[in-house]
Amino acid sequence: MISAVRQLTPALRQYLIVTGNYWAFTLTDGALRMLVVLHFHQLGYSPLEIALLFLFYEFFGVLTNLLGGWLGARIGLNRTMNIGLGLQVVALGMLLVPAAMLTVPWVMLAQALSGIAKDLNKMSAKSSVKQLVPANAEGALYKWVAILTGSKNALKGAGFFLGGVLLSLLGFQSAVLVMAAALGVVWLLSLVSLKEELGKAKNKPKFSQIFSKSPAVNYLSAARMFLFGARDVWFVVALPVYLASTFGWDHWSVGGFLALWVIAYGVIQSVAPYFTGKRSGRVPGGREAFLWVSGLVMLPVIIALSLTNNVYPQTALLAGLLLFGGVFAINSSLHSYLIVSYAREDGASMDVGFYYMANAMGRLIGTVLSGYLFQVAGLTACLWISALFLAIAAAISLLLPGSES
Repeated sequence: MISAVRQLTPALRQYLIVTGNYWAFTLTDGALRMLVVLHFHQLGYSPLEIALLFLFYEFFGVLTNLLGGWLGARIGLNRTMNIGLGLQVVALGMLLVPAAMLTVPWVMLAQALSGIAKDLNKMSAKSSVKQLVPANAEGALYKWVAILTGSKNALKGAGFFLGGVLLSLLGFQSAVLVMAAALGVVWLLSLVSLKEELGKAKNKPKFSQIFSKSPAVNYLSAARMFLFGARDVWFVVALPVYLASTFGWDHWSVGGFLALWVIAYGVIQSVAPYFTGKRSGRVPGGREAFLWVSGLVMLPVIIALSLTNNVYPQTALLAGLLLFGGVFAINSSLHSYLIVSYAREDGASMDVGFYYMANAMGRLIGTVLSGYLFQVAGLTACLWISALFLAIAAAISLLLPGSES
């Protein structure tokens, strides 16, 4: 086994280390999100209060992506990835205080650190692929980005399930302790394994260059913001609380179902190239981005109408969620390839960071709306806003390069 690893090319070994770090981080991140949602729902927190627990997580994700790309280009992606892993260990450690100290401000602060950590880790992993794949190998680039993105989300789903199981078996604090210890080991291994200078720009970028000057990157970023706002406006808070409160599902059922959903979502992301042009021997562009997001628009509308009119509500919600997840996964993987393709060669992390800043902004908007709309108007209102956001994303996608062909 060790000899086989040594025979791999240096670039591939670095890719495997980056991917392993990303996997380990994502597993704990998914578990922590499910732990927080279910634990504080169990304590009697309202949907809006639960959403506010993630407010700093998403807000600092916006800032981290905006500044993290610039930082990665200056100090190297190995350092930004290791900083992210270390911060996540600290964030988990903050939740090990006595239960009486787990106030909303304290949890929001821990989630802020976790948000910074998550987006430093993701930006570093996605940007690293640009450095490790040969230039002009667009087909290989799409393949590796799809595998990285899909495997990450499959493990995020496993994290959802892990969070529900650990909460049921160990309780909140013991579950957090197990995750902090495991991720701490990964962090120490990463400190000695990742290659120095990975992703560092040849010319030190100025702080004023953090905003992208590429129209393609800007349009894709705007479409991404509305795409992920459309998902999170009903998925983050409204859906798990709805499943628990309306359908009476327990922690195992909610965590297990959402885990399977995200795992399937990740698997589809990994094979997205087969649906978007690989079989015809070409790589996708703006036209495919428009067509795939357009295919999503009516799904939340159909689910909302079914719930409003009480027409097989549980079947419609679950079946609609599965279909939505499949089509959304292809959209997400396609976007993830396009941003890495559009990004500049030297200092790719800056364009990738700007793009994921928009992604985090979409999650922030979606998370807050998910709690607020569900509390004041129910799940159907979340679904209608989701459809509106998807329509806006489709309109913006018409401006992407290649959308006219």
